[in-house]
Amino acid sequence: MALEPDRPAAAGTAPGQGRSAAPGEDLTTASEPAPPPGRGRAAAAPAEDRAAGALYRKVAADLREAITTGAYGEAGRLPAEGALAEQYGVSRGTVRQALAVLRSDGLVTSRRGTRRVVLGTARVQSFSELLSFTHWAYSMGEEPGGILDSLVRRPADAAEREQLRLEPGAEVYLTVRLRTLSGTPVMVERTVYPPRVGEIVAQLPPDVVSHTEVLREHGILFTDADHTIDIVAANVEDARLLGCRRGSPLLRERRRTTDPTGTPVEWSQDRYLPGTVAFSVHNSLATSALSRHARETD
Repeated sequence: MALEPDRPAAAGTAPGQGRSAAPGEDLTTASEPAPPPGRGRAAAAPAEDRAAGALYRKVAADLREAITTGAYGEAGRLPAEGALAEQYGVSRGTVRQALAVLRSDGLVTSRRGTRRVVLGTARVQSFSELLSFTHWAYSMGEEPGGILDSLVRRPADAAEREQLRLEPGAEVYLTVRLRTLSGTPVMVERTVYPPRVGEIVAQLPPDVVSHTEVLREHGILFTDADHTIDIVAANVEDARLLGCRRGSPLLRERRRTTDPTGTPVEWSQDRYLPGTVAFSVHNSLATSALSRHARETD
């Protein structure tokens, strides 16, 4: 069924999709209206851009709903671009824009020469931008929660001293929190803070949702992060907080975050229940050190 440009965007449209076209993007449709007589192209373009932008967002929202309700199944293939264009009554360019949104959300793959493959329905966090758990949850339309389980001040171990660049004998603050999305437990967050940061965190109410926001108000900024992803077995504490079995697999993200001066401000280990989240990463040959070296030696 064709989509009308002046209908409101469908529920579930991802935040941030109402942006202007990025350089090189094509937000036009095949049936692009001509400017009214006596008016120049510049006057007509804004309305056309809005209509085209609304179209691809509507297509993306409809496909997202179909994927999340299991219409295509796990690892199923979406219809070809031409079939989708005919189904929605739009151009292939509009379909490609919609598919790019689904790809950035981590719902489908995008390999040249093949139809898009459905990856799954887990909430996706992109590592292309640095977001706190709280900001990421809000961007997904979820209500974030944080329940403090413990906070202790103790001597840093060798790994913590290395990650936080601390001297022997230095102390750290360790927090263990259960993080929820719309009331559902998804992750146990274990964060080690250096003293100057931990002293602020220790003064916060136990049910505060975001440590990052409060720390920012104190001038402590989280600007760069290194991530390591692997699988670990749930320990006794994980099982108690997440309601899973001890030894069951959890997705672990280890993260060291630094401020604008490169000084570490946290060393964190987050353990997620399977199927609750997924992480996406965008790579490009244009920014690869190896590809740059190859071009320079050609």
